[in-house]
Amino acid sequence: MTAAAPPTRAEYCVVACAETWRGDGEVLASPMGTVPGIGARLAGRTFSPDLLLTDGEALLVRPDGTPEGWLPYRRHLAMVTGGRRHVMMGASQLDRYGNQNISCIGDWHRPARQLLGVRGAPVNTLNNPTSYWVPKHSPRVFVEKVDMVSGVGYDNAAAAGPSATRHHRIPRVVTNLCVLDFDTPDHSMRLAALHPGVTAEQVRQATGFALTVPADVPYTRDPSPEELRLIREVIDPDGLREREVRP
Repeated sequence: MTAAAPPTRAEYCVVACAETWRGDGEVLASPMGTVPGIGARLAGRTFSPDLLLTDGEALLVRPDGTPEGWLPYRRHLAMVTGGRRHVMMGASQLDRYGNQNISCIGDWHRPARQLLGVRGAPVNTLNNPTSYWVPKHSPRVFVEKVDMVSGVGYDNAAAAGPSATRHHRIPRVVTNLCVLDFDTPDHSMRLAALHPGVTAEQVRQATGFALTVPADVPYTRDPSPEELRLIREVIDPDGLREREVRP
């Protein structure tokens, strides 16, 4: 039997994204992006079997696509406001406290680039756990201060008071280089894990602010043989993950 090819960087990213939903129980996973979507389905098929997703219309489904229940828009909004959803969004900019910008680049009155707009980012971040996926880690994304706050970070949530912090939580940020979290006294960003083949210095150079780097940084865990089989043969047989995270 031919040995399986070793995990690619994209597959390490899938595993890191999947770990975002570990221990969440029966919550609605809302992954935005190819790699987070594969990660959510991998988590649901392995260590988080109670995880739910949507079909993009009006049904709750299991990670294998089996319908689980009805989720019309009204009920979806009720779920969003009660902390029973864990989103993984993208970000055009992120700062050290997890403030996210997907609206514009430059001054609000005369932006250099118009982006998506704030969309549902404020509601997501204040009403349920919100993680982030960044397929290209660079100083253009990880900035000292975002040009506009779309998703609310720890500093702004704290300033707004208890009504903003009740469900606010940013479990992790996964990039093509590493995993980041906010497990520091002031909830500033910390290097939590490196993908194999990446150094802490590479992450520092790709980050536009002083990042907390522990003395010993672990590596993202290897996918198990069964996880690799699921990723390659069941969940993403067309290899779309490799287009989002190139070697």
